[in-house]
Amino acid sequence: MSTNEPQATTGPAERPVGRETERRTERAAERAAERAAETPASRPVPALTLLPTPGDPAPERADAARNRRKILDAAARIVAEEGPGAVTMNQVAHASGIGVGTVYRRFGDVSQLLWALLDDRERRFQEAYLSGPPPLGPGAPAARRLDAFLDAYVDRVVEQGPILLAAQSAAPTARYTNGAYLATHAHVTLLVAEARPDANAPLLTHLLLAPFSPSLIHHLTEERHLSADEVKAGMRQLLHGDAPLDPHGTHGAHETR
Repeated sequence: MSTNEPQATTGPAERPVGRETERRTERAAERAAERAAETPASRPVPALTLLPTPGDPAPERADAARNRRKILDAAARIVAEEGPGAVTMNQVAHASGIGVGTVYRRFGDVSQLLWALLDDRERRFQEAYLSGPPPLGPGAPAARRLDAFLDAYVDRVVEQGPILLAAQSAAPTARYTNGAYLATHAHVTLLVAEARPDANAPLLTHLLLAPFSPSLIHHLTEERHLSADEVKAGMRQLLHGDAPLDPHGTHGAHETR
């Protein structure tokens, strides 16, 4: 098995976000922010449509879509069990039951495969908060949806932490201009605007999302040994000022410095 394949840290350089996708995403986020600023507290916030993410796949034949799903699922299992540095095209081919030539034709190299894995997870996350069941999806009050979104966002950053951390290390400021962040910012801006109609919703959203930096979540969970539930409880206390840091209702379980 080859050990000389490209690793995840080359992802942003290998696969720049297309300017057209970035412009479409920026326009969608700007329109969402404008709608949020104009939405009265008594009027329900309009639902967003699924926003573009980098690398959205073109329409596929059913068999090609199945192969793509198998490859991405196999890559996700390897990342979860061994980390992104352990992913090779041969491993993914073996784990998915798809020929290695097909894996290379679909994704090119390991870095592109890992970015496609992030895009795939982001698309599923968007579908959940834009059209899934409440409280994460539509149908619950804005404040409840915001709590549910932040809980889900913690889970996503923890789950995808190694890949997200590699991407952040390669391009520290790229997080704020990529399609995934712009889509998240647009959605949270709408929720904040409904819950706090007197606030500068776009600014508050940036500040609210800042603690979800992959490097900070990695520090809290891997180096300070906090659980995802403790991070969620801390976010609720930061947001509401009335939740205990310990999700089970006791104080002092951990001390962070």
